[in-house]
Amino acid sequence: MHVDMDAFYASVEQRDHPEWRGKPVIVGGKGKRSVAATASYEARAYGVHSAMSISEAKRRCPDGIFVEPRFGVYHAVSDEIHAIMLHYADAIEPIALDEAFMDISGMGSQYRTLGAIGRAIKAEIREKTGLVASVGIAPNKFLAKMASDMGKPDGLFIIPYGRERAVLAPLPVRKLWGVGPVTARRLQQMGFETIGDMQNAPVSQLRKVLGNQAVLFHQLALGIDSRPVEAEREVKSIGDESTMEEDIFDREDIERQIALHSDVVARRLRKKGLSGQAVTLKIRFASFRTLTRSMTLSEPTRLAEDIEKAARILLQRIPLSEGVRLVGVTASRLVEGEGMMNLFSESRDRKGKAAAVVDALQEQFGERAIRRGLWVEQELKEKEKKSEKTVISPIMK
Repeated sequence: MHVDMDAFYASVEQRDHPEWRGKPVIVGGKGKRSVAATASYEARAYGVHSAMSISEAKRRCPDGIFVEPRFGVYHAVSDEIHAIMLHYADAIEPIALDEAFMDISGMGSQYRTLGAIGRAIKAEIREKTGLVASVGIAPNKFLAKMASDMGKPDGLFIIPYGRERAVLAPLPVRKLWGVGPVTARRLQQMGFETIGDMQNAPVSQLRKVLGNQAVLFHQLALGIDSRPVEAEREVKSIGDESTMEEDIFDREDIERQIALHSDVVARRLRKKGLSGQAVTLKIRFASFRTLTRSMTLSEPTRLAEDIEKAARILLQRIPLSEGVRLVGVTASRLVEGEGMMNLFSESRDRKGKAAAVVDALQEQFGERAIRRGLWVEQELKEKEKKSEKTVISPIMK
């Protein structure tokens, strides 16, 4: 079974603000370069969709209600939904806040039909959270995800054993999981309009378009997917990034962003009880050219200053020839705990304990209760920019 919440972020906002129900709601940042995270179905009627720029969404839906995301709320609601799912399966595999796979093998003794299981979980989610879920049930993960999308919104779609090929055959190739717009166009140029066309084609012909992925996509077209539901997936990296409101050119401004993101990454590492031994810096320029540089540390760390220091070194390896629109920092090669470094440095041990105290205070009283001065500096800088725009704009007019 694949459970997928309908327009999750927007639905949570409509639930918490009854006056917004039935109206177009778009969740996303307020900056001119921000993108829509989710759009309600009322907004989708105007052509608004996730990943669309907020400026384009406003052009298409000028009367829409634009809301900044409340990720803390969404995480809490997601935890509620995952807890409900565990009433129907021993283990679940979340793949996002709003969707997860469940292995419901063996549930036949409690429910007479597959449809009864799907209706039960949809009803419990709606009763306890006030939100609507779409459910897909099928012989494997790929088909279950396809099925949950077929009945949206508020859907329940079942692909029974033996009907896999028949259900997939009439669908356009772009519906195949992993086929993006570019690949879809190339397949269509080769004469593959539907998934059925791919089912009947020899792998050698598909390889001309799909390369070494041809066998995998041919199997998916036939409805074959042997991946199990993975109850626990290993976290391979923890990162944080942001797109600037305006391109930044000064190295000092870029380094400030590195410091902010390093602080967030370190806090997330500590929250998960992990340390990272590799650091990656990501820079995207105004031209959308993106460069990444990575380095391995001598010891794993969960301290912001270590991550920031490494990222600053990596910045020196990137020529800054144009404005920067995105900065990101990621820690990888993760290990549990603090690694071995604290055995050799009393100073580092003190810093680690101080960071833990700050984490505890922020957890209890909120992130603004105590924090590094760089966050206050960033807030003041943003306020100055806003006040400058307010003063200057009438004169420019």
